[in-house]
Amino acid sequence: MPDATPPEAPLSAKGFADLTGADARALEDLERYRALLEDWNLRMNLVGPATLPAFWSRHALDSAQLLPLAPEALTWADLGAGAGLPGVVLAILGRHRPGFHVHLVESMSKRCRFLAAVVSELGLPASIHNARAENLDLAVDIVTSRACAPLLRLIGYARPYFQRGATGLFLKGQDVVAEIEEATRSWDFEVEILPSLSDDRGRILRIRSTGRGPRR
Repeated sequence: MPDATPPEAPLSAKGFADLTGADARALEDLERYRALLEDWNLRMNLVGPATLPAFWSRHALDSAQLLPLAPEALTWADLGAGAGLPGVVLAILGRHRPGFHVHLVESMSKRCRFLAAVVSELGLPASIHNARAENLDLAVDIVTSRACAPLLRLIGYARPYFQRGATGLFLKGQDVVAEIEEATRSWDFEVEILPSLSDDRGRILRIRSTGRGPRR
C-alpha cells in the first residue's frame, strides 16, 4: 500500500518566527527580500527556482541558524555571497544590534548588482565587495559561506580572515566528511561538525585555523 502519511507542510513565516524569535520588522524585511529574490531570479540564476516555495526553511532558516552559534559576533563576512545567503538574512536579523555589519563578498558583478539593490531597498547594515574573497583584507569575527566551494578551496579563500582572528561557520551538505578528509590533506585546521536545524542532511562546520599554511 502507498504511504498515507501526508507530506510535511512547508515552514511558514510564523513558524520561522517561532523558531528564531524574529520580530515583525524582520519578517517584513524577509518578505521583501523574498520578493526581490523571486523577481531577479527570473533574469539571472541566483537560486534554484524549485527552492523558492520553501523559502522559510531552505533559505531563511538555513541562514538564520548561524546567529545562535556566534551570539557575540558583530562583524561577518559572507564569501561567495551570490543571492545573499546567508549574509542578507544575517543582516536583516542582526540590524537591531549596535555595530552589527555583514560584508557580502562576491566576484560576479551581476550578482553584486542584485545584492546592492537588496541592501539599498532594505537599508541593511551591509557592504558589497565585488572582489575575490582571498584578495580582501577584512577583519571580522565570523567568516561564513554557503554553496561557495568545496572545503579544500574554501579554506584557501578564508585563510586571510582566519589569519586576522575570524572563526569559520560554513553551511555544508551530506558529503561533509569527505570534504573534511580531502581538506586535511592540504590544510591544518580544527573543525567541529554541528547539525543543521533546517535540513537533516545538512551540517555546519565550525572551523578555527591553526594559522599554518597548506601542507607540502
